[in-house]
Amino acid sequence: MTRRKTLQDLTIKDNFMFGAVMSVEENCIGFLELVLGIEIERIVISKEKSIMYHPEYKGVRLDIYARDENHTHYDVEMQVKPKDALGKRARYYHVQMDTECLALGVEYEMLPKSFVIFICDFDPFGKERYVYTFCNCCLEEGALRLEDGTQTIFLSTKGKNHSKVPKELIEFLEFVGANVEESEKDYGNSLVRQMQRTIRGIKTNREIGERYMLLQELLRDEKREGRAEGRLEAMRDSVLSLLEEIGEIPEELRKEIEEIDNLDFLKTLHKKAARAESVEMFVTEMKKLLEMGKEKK
Repeated sequence: MTRRKTLQDLTIKDNFMFGAVMSVEENCIGFLELVLGIEIERIVISKEKSIMYHPEYKGVRLDIYARDENHTHYDVEMQVKPKDALGKRARYYHVQMDTECLALGVEYEMLPKSFVIFICDFDPFGKERYVYTFCNCCLEEGALRLEDGTQTIFLSTKGKNHSKVPKELIEFLEFVGANVEESEKDYGNSLVRQMQRTIRGIKTNREIGERYMLLQELLRDEKREGRAEGRLEAMRDSVLSLLEEIGEIPEELRKEIEEIDNLDFLKTLHKKAARAESVEMFVTEMKKLLEMGKEKK
């Protein structure tokens, strides 16, 4: 059985810690300036995606969504394990940011620049680079850019092209990829030191510790509920599939089966459906079961 992680076991690549660290304005600004090579005066980190609020750390998030003084929008995602369709995930995040701006009445030509940044503890493209930057360009004329204001960046802790990347960024990525013990060492990097101080403060904050434990319980409950609903859905589908083999299912019957949330009852219906010679016969047996259930109550 896997031991549950405590707050003390977390590093910056754990979603809870990443959200707490990056919700501190100076950490978020320092990170964006390091990656993008620009100066940012101030940044507003959205509270709308918070799942656990804390007055000091502005909420704990599973991702970071922010905008700067020039209204440039940023979405930063931590990815510990490889996932399918990272490119389409990036597309989705860009669309989300644009949709929010348009909903506020922004005209197309006034859409702000947007960056989606993935911090990956693996090599997303297998080319041994620390940084992969994507923007829209013309296939026929490689130097011709669409200038749509979007850019997607993938950072990898597994890069090897040291001479092509700033030393400070490599040090940061080494910090991201480190285990708990290694993450405490001195990387000779001011941003990393700043984040290490934030992490120490988080780990000694009793209130945040309690909130982390509560979040873990909520996530476990959600996972259990998801598994239970998955079993219910699978059994409903199986009952309907058996019925479809013996006849046309009336819409009213289909709706009634889809609303059943008792797994044992669905298992009984499954047996009835497997033995029924017609949908009508199944309906009769189902009504008998429902009547028996009413009598027991």
